[in-house]
Amino acid sequence: SSSNGALLTEAICRSQLCNETHLSKALLLVLQASRIVAQLLVAGATTVLRAASQAWHQALQNAHKSGVAQEAVNKAVKSAGGMSAQEARMILSVDPSSSWLDVTKRYKHMFEANKKFGSFYLQSKVYRAWEALDQEYTQEGRKSPEDEAAAQQLLQQDAAEAQQEEQQQGKQ
Repeated sequence: SSSNGALLTEAICRSQLCNETHLSKALLLVLQASRIVAQLLVAGATTVLRAASQAWHQALQNAHKSGVAQEAVNKAVKSAGGMSAQEARMILSVDPSSSWLDVTKRYKHMFEANKKFGSFYLQSKVYRAWEALDQEYTQEGRKSPEDEAAAQQLLQQDAAEAQQEEQQQGKQ
């Protein structure tokens, strides 16, 4: 009976040892599998990021070649506080068919009126309106050489008058 007990104890110990061995082998397999999965994830993510980077670079090159990039920049500048041509025409009270010389005359008149009796804010709005229309007329090729020359002369005359006025104030 005591030998049966010893055999039974020995059998139980062997089964526990066997279970522990199976358990440690299973744990080892799980750890190896998780390491393989992690390596696959890193390799896959690296591949995807590299492909996305190359695609982005190619898209930028294509956009640059087609002019889309410059359009996007112009649109962003306008939306970031630039003035539309329609708003500029409203501020300067000019028609879409007005010549560049008419636009410049209207700008000069309104700028001077706000210089003497208005505010810096209104002067700034008038200047930004003239700037927006300048850009539109230039892009559309609507500035005739005669109008451009006359407008430049008008603006230079204005600058000369401003210098004389400053000199007279300095003498007083």
